[in-house]
Amino acid sequence: MRLKVGIIGFGNMGSAIAERIKKDYPVLVVDKDKAKTNGLKVITVVDRPLDLVRNSDIVIIAVKPQDIAGLLAEIKDVVCEKIVISIAAGITTSYIEGILAGVRLIRAMPNLPARIGQGITCICKGKRVLDRDLKQALRIFSFLGKVLVVKEKMMNAVTAVSGSGPGFWAYLVESLPQDDWVRYSHKEFCPQLKDAAKKLGFSHRYASILATATMRGCLAVVKSWKITPQQLKALVASKGGTTEAGLRVLEKGGTLVEAVQAACKRAEELSGG
Repeated sequence: MRLKVGIIGFGNMGSAIAERIKKDYPVLVVDKDKAKTNGLKVITVVDRPLDLVRNSDIVIIAVKPQDIAGLLAEIKDVVCEKIVISIAAGITTSYIEGILAGVRLIRAMPNLPARIGQGITCICKGKRVLDRDLKQALRIFSFLGKVLVVKEKMMNAVTAVSGSGPGFWAYLVESLPQDDWVRYSHKEFCPQLKDAAKKLGFSHRYASILATATMRGCLAVVKSWKITPQQLKALVASKGGTTEAGLRVLEKGGTLVEAVQAACKRAEELSGG
């Protein structure tokens, strides 16, 4: 029997997950903006989060962090014993578990290139997650690119490296001729991003995987979408966010390592750490 995957929130990442897994899973979606889910094929659209949760085996929460409190209150009575995966940035497993009693929770942080299957997603386990639940999450996110399992204390570092990394890459290559992007990415950006990841506490192996996947994802996105580095940067750098904090460091002549550290600090502030 194929497990049904319900996705609450059909924004950039929610829609990307739905589109990439719909051939392998029955997918249900709901979004408060009905225009986002008009005319979908293969994917089932439902009217309310409650209906989606009741009819799904795995529930992916893909709403904005500021909307999560209301959503959790709405679904808390029907979500017990479900597998829940949250991609809400900065929202801890302990916060969600404090509201959703008995939930088997996984937290995930995909990055922008996941939207074309060239991303990297880091996931961490909540208190009640079973090994088979983790395997399901690994399989789902493998459709979006590489997947790493990390400890939750590293999620702010993940945000800074692979989440904000595309914005830093875009800033650093935007002044270079396009013919130099690949050489620069391999020779300079990737080793520096790897160094930054190690300084935040990642092992040599994980730092290498994160940096390489982030670099390759950036190159793939600008090629696939036919966009400029400036356009990529605008997609990643939200006002007051982690990428913006790191970009300010680069604009002042700081190093990539310093930019990643600034992004991590901002991620900690945003998540209440």
